[in-house]
Amino acid sequence: MPSVLAIAAHPDDIEYMMAGTMLLLKQRGWDLHYVNLCDGSRGSTTLSREECAATRLQEAQHACELLGATFYPPIFPDMEAAYNIQNVAKVTAFVRQAKASIVLTQPPIDYMEDHQNSCRLAVSAAFSHGMPNLISDPPVEPYYEPVTVYHCQPVGNRTQLCEVVPPHFYVDVSDVVEQKVELLACHASQKQWLDQSQGMDSYLQALRDVNAETGRMSGVFEFAEGWRKHLHWGFCGPDDDPLREALTDRIRDSE
Repeated sequence: MPSVLAIAAHPDDIEYMMAGTMLLLKQRGWDLHYVNLCDGSRGSTTLSREECAATRLQEAQHACELLGATFYPPIFPDMEAAYNIQNVAKVTAFVRQAKASIVLTQPPIDYMEDHQNSCRLAVSAAFSHGMPNLISDPPVEPYYEPVTVYHCQPVGNRTQLCEVVPPHFYVDVSDVVEQKVELLACHASQKQWLDQSQGMDSYLQALRDVNAETGRMSGVFEFAEGWRKHLHWGFCGPDDDPLREALTDRIRDSE
């Protein structure tokens, strides 16, 4: 069956921005794979780093299980997402293990560096999936089928300079948005942190609100996720667009 790998920075990023599309792909027989590159260890004002990392790992594993995806462990602490060849080799191993046809990741411009660097690592790992002279960590054999990369919307649908980012296309997630909420609710430790650090009075309602805003941007859907397709060179054919093909009846192009 075809495979999709979601690569994000923190535990709960996939649930906020990507999980609706993943749930729809799951319904259509796709094999799901899930990795948060950061361990979440600095996302608390009440837990120690060790306690926070352990709690968030358990929460992410639970969410991944409910999603029906294969889980891969984080590779560095929060705020230490760095673009270097050692980390590219680690993320390349995830892509090769998943044998992904699609990589879903964060946008190249977003409100914080962990998101942006995780995106850079995901893109380079997808590029190197069929590069035998790049030895992954741990070593995994390359594969040579095409990989198409898609970027989700930045947080709040805006750049860090508050500019609205229109996606290339919208995916209707109206009938799975409450499943997304259920997945996000697995990350219960984040309620206190998000309330205090980012003023998100209810992180579960925040998910509904952002998907509703994206739906309004589409002009047709009640709740939506937005996606932009990465340039094909070095990844796939110029006309390859497997996400659009898999969910064609759920998609509206941006005007």
